[in-house]
Amino acid sequence: MKVKTYILPLVICAILTAIDQLVKHIITGSLALYDSIPVIKDVFEINYIQNSGSAWGLLSGKTGFLLAITILVLLIVFYVYHNIAENSRYLPVRICLIFLLAGALGNMIDRIVLGYVIDFLYFKLINFPVFNVADMYVTISMIVLLLLVIFKYNTDDLDVMLGDKVLTEDGSYISKKHLNRSSKKRDENDESSN
Repeated sequence: MKVKTYILPLVICAILTAIDQLVKHIITGSLALYDSIPVIKDVFEINYIQNSGSAWGLLSGKTGFLLAITILVLLIVFYVYHNIAENSRYLPVRICLIFLLAGALGNMIDRIVLGYVIDFLYFKLINFPVFNVADMYVTISMIVLLLLVIFKYNTDDLDVMLGDKVLTEDGSYISKKHLNRSSKKRDENDESSN
């Protein structure tokens, strides 16, 4: 696995996370808590709130639990990314994972530093819960991932993502157990021929 396989994605993730944090900094510097600015009258507004829970304010005040869930999600993202990092077939998944990682990190930074998440985007017309840029990263990437799993990838691809199989250059899928056994036999044959 090449180190450069991870450098660009980490730089992109850092930029996306920085954008989320910068926008939140601008909001907190420009608005008092619960202030709102109409963008499209009675449709969309900037509305600064502090959310100590998850989406829709669920699990309010459970910061430790939410941080643990976030760390678990980050570990899963790294694991899946590692399994598909060098295969062009999975580029759409890698892009989604980068956005998912950036969103999780953006909100995790808020929870660690502030004890709550800064939310400010509000679709008043449908009374949708107030959200932020990091939430958009997570939500959109999860929707796209779901669509990819349903419409683009097969069960063998899912096995590759989960680390059970590898996709070879000729487009076939091989079980990692089989690959490891073949590699071990080859090593034993090489040793016996020496």
